[in-house]
Amino acid sequence: MWTSHLDIYTQFRRRNLWVLAVIAKFSLMVNALLLTGPLYMLQVYDRVLGSRSEETLVALTMLVGFLFLMMAILDYARSRVGARYGARLQHAIDDAVFRSSIEQIRKTGTPQASLQDLNSLYRLTSAPVFMALFDLPWSPLFILAIFLFHPWLGILAVVGGLILVAIALLNRTLNKEPIAAAALASNRSAKLANEVQGQAETLMALGMGQNAFHKWQRQRAVSLEEGMRASDQVGRFTSATKSIRLFLQSTILGLGAYLVLQSELTAGAMIAGSILLGRALAPIEMTISQWDSIAEASQARRRLIGLFQTAPEQNEGMALPFPKAELEVSHLSVTPPQSDTPTLSDVNFRIEPGEAIGVIGPSGSGKSTLARVLTSVWEPTTGQVRLDNAKLDQYGQKALGQYVGYLPQSVTLFDGTIAENIARLSDTPDAKKVVEAAKAAAAHDMILNLPDGYNTQVQAASARLSGGQIQRIGLARALYGDPVLLILDEPNSALDSEGSQALNTAVKRLKSDGRSVVIMAHRPSAIKECDKLLVLMKGRQVTFGRPKRFFKRLL
Repeated sequence: MWTSHLDIYTQFRRRNLWVLAVIAKFSLMVNALLLTGPLYMLQVYDRVLGSRSEETLVALTMLVGFLFLMMAILDYARSRVGARYGARLQHAIDDAVFRSSIEQIRKTGTPQASLQDLNSLYRLTSAPVFMALFDLPWSPLFILAIFLFHPWLGILAVVGGLILVAIALLNRTLNKEPIAAAALASNRSAKLANEVQGQAETLMALGMGQNAFHKWQRQRAVSLEEGMRASDQVGRFTSATKSIRLFLQSTILGLGAYLVLQSELTAGAMIAGSILLGRALAPIEMTISQWDSIAEASQARRRLIGLFQTAPEQNEGMALPFPKAELEVSHLSVTPPQSDTPTLSDVNFRIEPGEAIGVIGPSGSGKSTLARVLTSVWEPTTGQVRLDNAKLDQYGQKALGQYVGYLPQSVTLFDGTIAENIARLSDTPDAKKVVEAAKAAAAHDMILNLPDGYNTQVQAASARLSGGQIQRIGLARALYGDPVLLILDEPNSALDSEGSQALNTAVKRLKSDGRSVVIMAHRPSAIKECDKLLVLMKGRQVTFGRPKRFFKRLL
């Protein structure tokens, strides 16, 4: 049995309902203690002032001080519990969100801000508005208490509460689209800014800096405009809510004063009613003023649930034995994510242990698509890819990653040390295997010349690493752990003669160890050690085998 990512989220909510119940109990006690102020005013105006007893005033004040202290402690405690509920949620499903987002990118080719969505949920649980949501159910009880003073005061409180609820509903309905548009525009602006920063050298070299700035400025202007439109919309409702609440508190005082003059109400009840109305309307006002946070978290939750539904956890299945380097591709056709046009059609070939094949063809012929399918990054539309007679998905992505080495066209090094990058971000890199992989990629001496050798941080060394050096480190990462199958996509595009020689030596060593190699290449030097050639043209297989004349002509 295996558990889907959506099940993990559902189980977390079910198992942690008791945490929300604790917050609800604390909220009950906090809201009960909120009656301290009105009751104090009631006693002071109706009893203390009438009896002129200083002892009673001091005793009441000391009691009220103690009750407010308890209320502060309980309010602080529930806010801490709420923040820890959010942290527990983040810890429980961050792995599911991370894996689902990667799976979604693999399927659709489109990255999503899933981790930001998870952070939005945490921010809500640690914000005061989260506690206001637990206070909302007690607002009707405060209004009911006002009815006990006088029916007219209760009716005024009900009318005021209904007006604020209507404003809240309008706020939710009318601001849903502006808030979503503002968030989308902000994400686009941030994405463009990251792209510009990541390509700073290219922009400077080609004199594109000013044009890139203008493009970002236009996108930023759209983001600011959408943000201001959403802010103005929410601000109108927030201001209206605050003004109406203050007006209602003044109005209930005025109505209470009139009832006092008519001898239908005491002065203490008049003051207490005004305080109770403020307490009843406060969570409504807080909810309206912080509606953008609630809406953002609600949208984030829906997106995460949708992500879990569309990118369920892959079943790793039963562990298979270490595979032999036998790769068979039969009737393979591939349509990339977010596309209706296949980039590979009916490709068939087989690789035996100890063989290397070169995949050649012009740009756009489907070489990189084949590399992505052989590494299980993309799934076949039709046909099968089998390693040692088992389909790739039967191994599971984690296990398959240990058997397959992959060098993409564009090598990206991750934040961490050189050793961690070669060891595929392992927390405990195998030093012996790291050095062996680096030597096989002719990167060992180059790494030793860095300030901290294998412990050099990538971010600190990024400015001094050339494209060829980065590709050598990427090749070492692909060779780490002696994979049974090595997939190289344009491996010598940035390599010098020494790097190309190291590549051919590594391919020869893998072949002698009974491993298999697939090389996608434009340069003849990259396929020097290849035993067979697969020629692709516009996504179709032209030929596969040992075309000796063609091979000699290439070399």
